[in-house]
Amino acid sequence: MSALKIIIGEKNYSSWSLRGWLAIHHTGLPFEEIQLPLDTPEFYDRIKTLNPSGTVPALYDGDILVWDSAAIIDYCAALAPEQHWWPQDKAALAFARSIFAEMHSGFSQLRTHAPMNMRGRWQDLNIASGVLADIRRIDTLWSQAREQFGGNGAFLFGNFSAADMMYAPVVSRFVTYGVELSTLSLAYTEAVQNYPAYQEWYEAALQEKSIVRADELSEGATCLGPLD
Repeated sequence: MSALKIIIGEKNYSSWSLRGWLAIHHTGLPFEEIQLPLDTPEFYDRIKTLNPSGTVPALYDGDILVWDSAAIIDYCAALAPEQHWWPQDKAALAFARSIFAEMHSGFSQLRTHAPMNMRGRWQDLNIASGVLADIRRIDTLWSQAREQFGGNGAFLFGNFSAADMMYAPVVSRFVTYGVELSTLSLAYTEAVQNYPAYQEWYEAALQEKSIVRADELSEGATCLGPLD
């Protein structure tokens, strides 16, 4: 049995779980996966014994517990430093760290009104101004990263990195809700969708049957967020 164990929620819905899972997958090390059904009595009963913070993901390395996706990414980078996590160029590193942190702490309107739902597909939605501002900011960041630091690779900083792990659930959201993007950002979303680890997660998400009502738009929904 592997010493590494990650606790996650449903792959269809759990955006933070996806970030942590991509990190442990990126190490190339064997790991065990424990999935808890979100928003259920089972989740709230079991998570108390697995992670006192009450959230997923949580990573165990033997008896060591790491929680919060950003912390898990950093911990995994220390476990497998030979893998590519951050760009070496100072300007690229500064930009990568900054947009990583901005995603970790910001974009509340997008998170609130456009939950990750890999099985869902909506088109032609009216988008509230707050959500649209988040989308435009992310589009700008992606385009800037690709233009200035992408080099010959397909991802934000060339090879798949910690920054891409942080933004992978946003890629899923943009696909789910049919968000229009710039040419550079659209190409980036396609690269992430074609990344083998992301595809593995996505294929598993499609097989899930559970429904988390809080992460589903109402039937016949025509907008993302409250319109002004």
